[in-house]
Amino acid sequence: MIDRNAAIRVTLDDGASTNFLSAANTAKPLPWLSLAAPLRIGASVSFTRPVILEFRNSLWKLQPTTELTPADAATVQPAAFANTRTTAPKKVGGTLKVATFNVLNYFPTTGEQRTGCTYHVDRQGVPTTVNNSSDPGCGVRGAANEASFQRQQAKIVTAIGALGADVVSLEEIENSAKFGQNRDAAVATLVAALNAQGPAWDYVRSPAAVPAAADEDVIRTAFIYRTATVAPVGASTILIGSPAFTNAREPLSQAFQPVRGKKGSTFLVIANHFKSKSPGGATGDNVDAGQGAYNGDRTRQARALLTFADQQKAAAKTYKALLVGDFNSYEQEDPILAIAAAGYVDQIAKTGKQTYAFNGMVGSLDHVFASTAANHAVSGADVWNINSVESVGLEYSRFNANVTNLYEVSPYRSSDHDPVILGLDLPTKGGGGRHGGCCGHDFF
Repeated sequence: MIDRNAAIRVTLDDGASTNFLSAANTAKPLPWLSLAAPLRIGASVSFTRPVILEFRNSLWKLQPTTELTPADAATVQPAAFANTRTTAPKKVGGTLKVATFNVLNYFPTTGEQRTGCTYHVDRQGVPTTVNNSSDPGCGVRGAANEASFQRQQAKIVTAIGALGADVVSLEEIENSAKFGQNRDAAVATLVAALNAQGPAWDYVRSPAAVPAAADEDVIRTAFIYRTATVAPVGASTILIGSPAFTNAREPLSQAFQPVRGKKGSTFLVIANHFKSKSPGGATGDNVDAGQGAYNGDRTRQARALLTFADQQKAAAKTYKALLVGDFNSYEQEDPILAIAAAGYVDQIAKTGKQTYAFNGMVGSLDHVFASTAANHAVSGADVWNINSVESVGLEYSRFNANVTNLYEVSPYRSSDHDPVILGLDLPTKGGGGRHGGCCGHDFF
């Protein structure tokens, strides 16, 4: 498939050889990209003027008849693109809505608060984000300073506000315990920012039993929820001590119930963030054999998650369980097949969409798996494509990278992963829920 994609690829170019990643060219406006006319993966293209077909450096390209600049786009730009953006996900129905969202290293602890950090900088040399690859000892990821963090947070708050979910599982949020703070400090910061728009949100507190800070990653999973519609049932639980998760974030489990829920309305959500596909240090069955590095560990993590889920369902006295998050695995890879073989239904498949783009290809690393009972209660699902299909130039991390300003406070490119949302039709007081008062899918 990779070879086939390379063979059929045709690049629509700009009629010049300018390297816009070079500091020498940051004062030159970017062609094609603008806030007024979004350019997104998957958008249809209409050619309005002639182009030149060329084959150079083993690549097929379509060149405009003259170099493109934003100033002359209206007269010489040879193509127009459909605007595929939406202002909200599709309606998914249900009495409650659950979402998962990887928030791209949301770190209130910024680089300027640490020592030894190096940075990516804007075109004027001002730090924007921490350079994790060159200085992992810095400890933090994400924004370099408070101004950059506020730009990042504004986009995430806008996205979550428009998502319309009652419960949101978060991935890639700071584990504040690694910096001598309360473990939940970063989650509390995000909730405070959300509530600045109007009090509505709270977060699930860390349980009494948490992994030792030295054993945890600097990023973690978390839950936030709307207090008017849903409430946690009991305390959260982290899977501690599993050898499968020595190199990944341990699953976080929490039971919830609608505020006006009736018997049979309790459901369980388990947040996940499996080991990445990065190849460093991989040996044995973790060497990339076609599914990315560490497929062996991710498969073992999937199996450990299934055992944990069974334990948590029994503890919460419900068969309705959702396994959500960033599994760092595509739909036909071994970890996903293991979860499907256990009877869980991947809701992404119902949407016909994907959550992630990499190297010119799209797929879903993020998933929502529903147990049989939970799947029966699902009223709809959607992937809200606000991030993966957008240019990275719109990210907070690219603020002032070019003289063309592509940053705005919007949900678009608030992260690199797209959020997933689904509706659950649960029995509530007043007659909501397709199951009425039946408790047939719960233990009690």
